[in-house]
Amino acid sequence: MFGVFLLAFIPLFVAIDVLGLLPIFVSMTESMTAAKRRRLISQATITALAVGVGFLFAGKALFHFLGITVNDFRIGGGIVLLVLSVRDLIFPDDDSRVAGEDVGIVPIGIPLIIGPAVLTTILILVDTHGYGATIVALVVNLVIVWISFRQSQVIVRLMGAAGAKGFAKVASLFLAAIAVMMIRMGISDTVRHWVK
Repeated sequence: MFGVFLLAFIPLFVAIDVLGLLPIFVSMTESMTAAKRRRLISQATITALAVGVGFLFAGKALFHFLGITVNDFRIGGGIVLLVLSVRDLIFPDDDSRVAGEDVGIVPIGIPLIIGPAVLTTILILVDTHGYGATIVALVVNLVIVWISFRQSQVIVRLMGAAGAKGFAKVASLFLAAIAVMMIRMGISDTVRHWVK
């Protein structure tokens, strides 16, 4: 049983990439109060859990009903991330992106924590290892994300205010690059599917 859990846990851990998410999360929440950040972390992980479990049971049917593919989802999520990262780079003093109460839902909950890679992995794991192991693996991974986000401000304290601001800009550049990668992969996979 534990072996089956590990076989489901490891692919999800790689797909979620909590270590890659951490600097992006720090850059997006650097100006928030501690209380607001704690609420956002809970909101983001609960959103990710709800979307993950919902997609686990209804993903294939939902995509079929809406007539969309994983590549469509990847392109849409990439566009959202690209807009947010470009806005941060061009308008650094605009705190509206972190002031909204729903930033935990989009983009942190979706598509950063639960994005196309995770949704695709969930579909594969359900077919391979069943619902039980996939749900447990998803919950454990989201607990790891929650703990990592709660401790993220240690990084800011170690770097200082100036270091944190510089780090935030670098993270925004990486976020833009990730967004472009998602869009590129979505388009190339779509074109490859059409050619076949």
